[in-house]
Amino acid sequence: MAESDHEPLSLLEQRMYTTGQVSRILGVDASTLRRWRRGTPVEGPGFVRISERVAKYPESDLEAYLEARHIKPVA
Repeated sequence: MAESDHEPLSLLEQRMYTTGQVSRILGVDASTLRRWRRGTPVEGPGFVRISERVAKYPESDLEAYLEARHIKPVA
């Protein structure tokens, strides 16, 4: 079965990234991610608000965020 034929993983089954991990992956300061989460409208990758001070980023949301910004030049 091809990878795309699999059901998407639930949030409980996915790897969850911290703000610090996502800031390193995206190459932005952690304060930028916090500002994006507080903004109206909310910006950046999707996240799960665990508490007032803790947010986790599901792998699928991070992947979707990057894929939406992936520019593929025409050969």
